[in-house]
Amino acid sequence: MMVEDHSVAAPLRRLAGLSPASIAAMITLIVGALCVALEPTLPWLVKYPAAWSIPASDWIGSALTWFLGLIKPAMRIISAGLAYPMDWAHALFTFVPWPLTIGLVTALGWYIGGLSLAALGLGGLIFVLASGYWLESMSTLSLVAVSVPLALLTGGATGILANEFPKFKNAIQTVLDVMQTVPTFAYLTPLLFLFGFGPVVGLIASAIYAAPPMARNVILGLERVESDIKEAAIMSGGTRLQQLFLIEIPSAKTQIMVGVNQCLMAALSMVIIAAVIGGFKDIGWEVLLTMRKAQFGPSLMAGLVIVVFAMIIDRYSGKLATERSRYDGRVALAIGAVGLVAALAFWGKLSNPSSITLLDPVASWLDQSLTGFLKQNGGALDSIKNGAMFYALLPLRIGLDGAVLPFTWGFQWTPVMSAAFIAVAAAAGLVLALRGRVALGIILVIIAGVIETGVSDLPWPFLLVGAGALGWVSGGRKLATFAFVMLGLVLISGLWDRALLSLYMSGASVITCAVLGGAIGLLCAISPMAWRVVLPICDMLQTIPLFVFLIPVLMFFQIGEFSAFLAICLYAIVPMIRYTRHGLVTTPEELIEAAVSSGATEWQTMIEVRAPYAAPTILLGLNQTILYAFAMLVIAALIGTTGLGQSIYGALAGADVGLGITSGAAMAILALVADRLVQGFAEERRQALGL
Repeated sequence: MMVEDHSVAAPLRRLAGLSPASIAAMITLIVGALCVALEPTLPWLVKYPAAWSIPASDWIGSALTWFLGLIKPAMRIISAGLAYPMDWAHALFTFVPWPLTIGLVTALGWYIGGLSLAALGLGGLIFVLASGYWLESMSTLSLVAVSVPLALLTGGATGILANEFPKFKNAIQTVLDVMQTVPTFAYLTPLLFLFGFGPVVGLIASAIYAAPPMARNVILGLERVESDIKEAAIMSGGTRLQQLFLIEIPSAKTQIMVGVNQCLMAALSMVIIAAVIGGFKDIGWEVLLTMRKAQFGPSLMAGLVIVVFAMIIDRYSGKLATERSRYDGRVALAIGAVGLVAALAFWGKLSNPSSITLLDPVASWLDQSLTGFLKQNGGALDSIKNGAMFYALLPLRIGLDGAVLPFTWGFQWTPVMSAAFIAVAAAAGLVLALRGRVALGIILVIIAGVIETGVSDLPWPFLLVGAGALGWVSGGRKLATFAFVMLGLVLISGLWDRALLSLYMSGASVITCAVLGGAIGLLCAISPMAWRVVLPICDMLQTIPLFVFLIPVLMFFQIGEFSAFLAICLYAIVPMIRYTRHGLVTTPEELIEAAVSSGATEWQTMIEVRAPYAAPTILLGLNQTILYAFAMLVIAALIGTTGLGQSIYGALAGADVGLGITSGAAMAILALVADRLVQGFAEERRQALGL
């Protein structure tokens, strides 16, 4: 019979066999401690000297200005060429009488989705008409109508190229990763230089932003075509082009249509963002203008118009992607005919849809009500904002020693308190280590050090070594090198301080989304009723363009860092909810039955069976949340964030191509490193589970 060893030497023997995670955490902790200890004599270990940075923005700006200057004449010719379909689409959408447009959209909704989809199209467009923003909405749709075919052709051709020439596939995937992680505003600065001011810039930016989802889904769809189908196509004697376009692409139609759906939503989101640089009077410009004037009623109304269009486009394209059954075409023709007859019968009276302002009183009432609400509850809202800033965000940003002041916390943080705080964390970490949780104990001490110091003041060697250590644990030497080198590039670019501010804001948002979204996902996994309530909210949040998330937080909390934080959380929380719930409810039944038969309670089954099995899926949700947070970070620069997002926005305002590109590249590097690290941990968990 084995006797358990309770001697004092037993914990020491356990400490001797450290795991890779424990070793990585220990190295990171030692590097951080050395940097802090040596700071008085070697201050450059904490604050990277500006003299050591390279003028990356100036170099890239000069090179790009020279290169863009060379191709500018050709690009201006392309711009002039694209202006024709742009103007034609704009004229068509604004010239067609609104009854005919509503009738055609309603008829299409009936044909592809029946009564529910027809009602959505009819009700949504009537709301747009009544809001008084019909012409502005048609201007936006004209941009989408021209940019989406460009994105579909570009993305489709890219996906086919990757499928036909596998040696280019990895390079194409990397380019797609970069395109999807480079902030949207970063596209606009060089495009503005090349194509000049006007709607064509929004058109091209929208096509660039919307092409990667299409390319990814074409690649995925062609990869999933069954080998039997491919072999049958080869045996039929057709050429390679015939096999591809007559057999494989039709077989991948469902996945490709998902790409069309995502392409449409991305294009709509980007044309709204492009309103920042103007163009013509579209709905995005109305949102921006009313927000700047603090006219929250009209701003909310214009934002709801964007949401309506997003919902209609999402539901229609989603139905085309997933459903092949169609409803009675004669009913659809009848609906379209009714719209045409109404347009012809009342042609003269319907020529100015902007005169239809049925919802103007509602917008005014909303504005007055919000103003009254803010006057009555301004103190409570300020308390919420100040509480979050003083007790959570500021300590994370500048550390307890900088944030804990008599003005904020009621007392002054002292070096003795810092020492006591770290000592308590070290004692707790030692207890965990002696119980066999060495890595967790060391990580606890590291977290305490980060909170005490603040993200914006963390030593640069600590962050580089920490990222490399995480890469080593999650993906081996190759990923460790990638993380170390990529962050090293940001360090020497002169953008390190701004990158730390972006890391702080995105990190705070991701932590909040992980905790809150994970809890909501857990609740939805336990309670089907809760999921029925949360699902439509998630659907709505995922269809809202990024720009619109700024409106509600501005209404209640005005411009500031807390408003930016809330906007990022609203946008980024959905993947965490969905993936957590999906991972927990898809645990194999045999595992659950085995746990129940062994006497485990429902909660024990959730913690010890469902959660470990769902870990890879939950980590993928965390991955998406991180990418969403970085995507929203630049948009949030409009209402109060600092860091790289503000640099990108400032570069756009000042037409500084170098700063815009380098800042966008730095943010893309942060997102890529986080993406690769989380994917590495997810893959490690999948292998551990034998998946």
